[in-house]
Amino acid sequence: MAHPRSRRMRALAVPLGLALTASLGFLSPAATAAPQDAEAAAASADGPLLSYVVNTTPDHATVGKVEKAIARAGGKVVVAHENIGVIVVHSANPQFAASLRAVPGVASAGATRTAPLKASGTTDVGKPQKVNLPKSQLAAAGRTAKAKGEEPLEPLQWDLPAIKADRAAKVNPGSRKVTVAVIDTGVDDTHPDLKPNFSAKQSANCVGGVADTSKGAWRPWDPASDYHGTHVAGTIAAARNGVGVAGVAPGVKVSAIKVSEPETSLFYAESVVCAFVFAADHGVQVTNNSYYVDPWMFNCKDDADQAAIVDAVGRAASYAQRKGVLNVAAAGNSDLDLAAPKLPDASSPNDSTPVERTINPKTCWDVPTQLPGTVTVAATGVHKLKSGYSNYGLGQIDVAAPGGDSRQVPDLPAKNGNILSTMPGGDWAYLAGTSMATPHVAGVAALLKSAHPKSSPQEIQWLLKEQADNPGCPTGDTTCTGTQHVNSHFGYGIVDALDAVKK
Repeated sequence: MAHPRSRRMRALAVPLGLALTASLGFLSPAATAAPQDAEAAAASADGPLLSYVVNTTPDHATVGKVEKAIARAGGKVVVAHENIGVIVVHSANPQFAASLRAVPGVASAGATRTAPLKASGTTDVGKPQKVNLPKSQLAAAGRTAKAKGEEPLEPLQWDLPAIKADRAAKVNPGSRKVTVAVIDTGVDDTHPDLKPNFSAKQSANCVGGVADTSKGAWRPWDPASDYHGTHVAGTIAAARNGVGVAGVAPGVKVSAIKVSEPETSLFYAESVVCAFVFAADHGVQVTNNSYYVDPWMFNCKDDADQAAIVDAVGRAASYAQRKGVLNVAAAGNSDLDLAAPKLPDASSPNDSTPVERTINPKTCWDVPTQLPGTVTVAATGVHKLKSGYSNYGLGQIDVAAPGGDSRQVPDLPAKNGNILSTMPGGDWAYLAGTSMATPHVAGVAALLKSAHPKSSPQEIQWLLKEQADNPGCPTGDTTCTGTQHVNSHFGYGIVDALDAVKK
């Protein structure tokens, strides 16, 4: 099976590092299921060991009754989120989900994957390439930056002035009372650009569905390949400390909630549910979600398993919103019109054998980006045009932000149309994707929350849209529909960091 990164995470392009990274690996213990009582022993266990979500009425009595039914059906409860009625279960009974759907109090139940649970290790996939920029040019850029009071690599960050984040930092760099949680592949909190703003108390490893808050559990499984979350974190909140790059909101805190499986880097529903609940319960104000929940690019509600995924993750995301969290998510990199009557999907399920299918976007959702209340982000390049890979759609895109585009090239000294940010091991690299656009929006949201600490997630989202600058549809581009103020490429427009701290 091909490595799923290009299909699943909202990042494009091979990273171009400025230094070599170290390799670090961890092992994930094998998941096991055992009968909890005599009835469970009698249940069939001749199928693959899978993970399931069982969604119930969120009260203690109902959850308790359903847990007993789970045991009778040959399931083992991994964790029960009683406050949202989501139970994560492991079972090798092929009829487990069907059995649970008939239980009173169960709203939905389904497998979160199509491949069996297994013990996983890490594999090295090579080192990032060094940036193709002469040392003399790098040195000159650094000298120019220092003279202007900028970070050494800031002249290579065309994206900051594109949303006026460089000017915003001089007005209000963000409050230490605001934290953005990066739900992703983990974050290297030892990076010199991230260490000053990292919040370990609001970080965890949620892989498997249970939060592990032990020291360092939130770091990447393998820094050589799981660099995605560290790159995202730098765009949000890399400190202005005379080292490397600058973040959009360099004064706020950033935390890491790791949800990617070791080796495959897949993001399963049980892990994402854990992440939203953990963020909500630990005082996070904004979450960054630069991924879609595997193994389905779109989860169709007429499929029982996929419907259960939408239900479980939707409950968790809604819980976070009720607790004051704004969820920001990437629109995706397939150049699809999410408002079209039908769309192709040839990459799902991405943990076993993909099958070609045609889906209806009205009933098949990209999770979490199409969940109610989530800010959906499209990507733009340096010329304020939609990035060629970015998904779009009238009524589907909320706002846009710089995500990079190799066809839109900035002037010197950058000469690279992608986004420069932090990498594990004290490195920096260029990447492109709606993965890179989303943290720009999360950073601006953090600035808004800093300037308006009493505002609700809904109010922050409204301000993001109201302050955005819309370039309008490009002449002759028939894929862009709508008006000067709201259209399919940019939603309400490209976010504005300066307005966020001044208005």
